[in-house]
Amino acid sequence: MDKLTPKSYKEFCASFALRVPEKFNFAYDVLDDIAAKAPTRKAIIHVGPDGVRREYDFRWLAQASARLADALAQRGVGKGDRVMLLLYRRIEFWVSMMALHRLGAVAIPSPHLLTEKDIVYRAKAASITTCICEDSVAEVVQAAAAKSPSMTTLVQCGPGQLLPGWEHYDHICATAADTFPRPADAAGGEDALLIFFSSGTTGNPKMVEHRHTYALGHYVTGTYWHNLEPGDVHLTVADTGWGKAVWGKMYGQWMAGATVFVYDFRGRFDPAALLDVMARGGVTSFCAPPTVYRFLIRQDLERYDLSKLRYCTTAGELLNTSVFEDWKTQTGLEIREGYGQTETTLQIATFSFMTPKPGSIGKPVPGWDIVLKGVDGALCSPGEEGEICVRLDPDNPVVGLFNEYVNEPDKTAAVKCDGYYHTGDKAWMDEDGYFWFLGRVDDLIKSSGYRIGPFEVESALVSHPAVVEAAVTGVPDPVRGQAVKATIVLANDTEGTQELVRELQQHVKRVTAPYKYPRVIEFVDELPKTISGKIKRAEIRQRDMECSC
Repeated sequence: MDKLTPKSYKEFCASFALRVPEKFNFAYDVLDDIAAKAPTRKAIIHVGPDGVRREYDFRWLAQASARLADALAQRGVGKGDRVMLLLYRRIEFWVSMMALHRLGAVAIPSPHLLTEKDIVYRAKAASITTCICEDSVAEVVQAAAAKSPSMTTLVQCGPGQLLPGWEHYDHICATAADTFPRPADAAGGEDALLIFFSSGTTGNPKMVEHRHTYALGHYVTGTYWHNLEPGDVHLTVADTGWGKAVWGKMYGQWMAGATVFVYDFRGRFDPAALLDVMARGGVTSFCAPPTVYRFLIRQDLERYDLSKLRYCTTAGELLNTSVFEDWKTQTGLEIREGYGQTETTLQIATFSFMTPKPGSIGKPVPGWDIVLKGVDGALCSPGEEGEICVRLDPDNPVVGLFNEYVNEPDKTAAVKCDGYYHTGDKAWMDEDGYFWFLGRVDDLIKSSGYRIGPFEVESALVSHPAVVEAAVTGVPDPVRGQAVKATIVLANDTEGTQELVRELQQHVKRVTAPYKYPRVIEFVDELPKTISGKIKRAEIRQRDMECSC
């Protein structure tokens, strides 16, 4: 569909409509269509750990995914089978995703940091039949497969020694057909497309199942939030093992006419290396969590030619005003926020035709009927805090909303109830209709009658030059009920002294409401995080409770 050019958010909502083809399947309806009409159009620019740049066009991707689909079909993988992918940012990830879409198999993108125990849990919970993984994690997968009877087909990528009982990706594809015609019963539409294991902060992760229409739901992500034009080169900083990767590394970007840029770095994140790759790669559109921007603005940006970069976005945590302003001062570019979950596509965003408000996640995406509901279930007025909820219409399903938590109907019913999907996230809306994220419902701190969102205090803290990361939680207090505590990672060569504690407390008082300042500050080397990089505040709270006993 043609990209709209609205002059305002109101005009966008009035004119935008998403047409959902019957039995939509991204591999056949988008990938193959592009490959037929523009076979040499660049799909992916890939910079590997060796620093070598490789380019792949849509004709290559269509043929490579067809070969893998044929090879897997010969090994009994078919519609509805669940396939785990542990591939870092290897090019085989994109080929595998498209091949599984062709087969109607259900992809389970997984982080390379999974332990044997993690893989065993996932294999048994999801009845995984097949795993395609990189050689560096093959031994861990093999040990897990020995304890997982359902996982019988193992495919290894890379130059490492092939393990016994495995087949090599290159070998099985070498003799396969380079076409895979659409089967008469091809999966599509409301059929299962993929499963994400959500990165929960407590308990076992839930299995979030999405339909084939989920891919189409990302059209807004690429075309309007990333604001991509044909010929753009887009880089999203995300591991392929979690949901943000498919937000920024395939569906929406290709539908918008852009090329996906992949930087397959290994080991510790290096902001200078990322900037160098962006400059040499001609990246025009960039999306990363605020933490990455915080590292980038500490570099000498004048050393890098970012003249082709024209648009920047962020999601995953709150963007504090100081990072927004520093990035704009140094690059001339604004950072536009967005909000969504593993269970959804983009729900709320700041688009190009909106004036960004630093710290605001923006306004609802057309098709997402977003409201805020108070603890009593009533709808909130501007200025009132409430839970972000999506109004559901059985006759007009929300494109991009998850289908269910697999095998957990009670948990699905708990969040899809009373005609709404309950996100579990808190926010408030201002008089202009902009939403301001506060945090998870369970993360809110109640101190002396005040309700304090952790992001508000974290945002104030990370605006101080000594602070790299901060997690804010509540700790028991005999007078206040709860006191605000900050767990902080300091910049290199910064010492966590009592003098710095007082300085940070005064800094927070100046930046935000004084009652929100952290009365307790702890300095640590690193924060506990989920595999997807989200701070485990629940783990910090649990540790504090154990220490106080």
